[in-house]
Amino acid sequence: MQKLWGPQDVANFFGIPVSTVYQWRTRGTGPIGKRVGKHVRYRSEDVESWFDAQPDEAI
Repeated sequence: MQKLWGPQDVANFFGIPVSTVYQWRTRGTGPIGKRVGKHVRYRSEDVESWFDAQPDEAI
């Protein structure tokens, strides 16, 4: 099993502020994240799949 990403890892991947990742989660528009205890974690393949599925102008 590969290491799960936190919100900061997702922000670093996209080169965006971590607050944007939290906004996506609040709005339900970003990559799928799951709670692990009190933390949100992302699978890298889910983040990449979400990105690939976005129209060019959507992000």
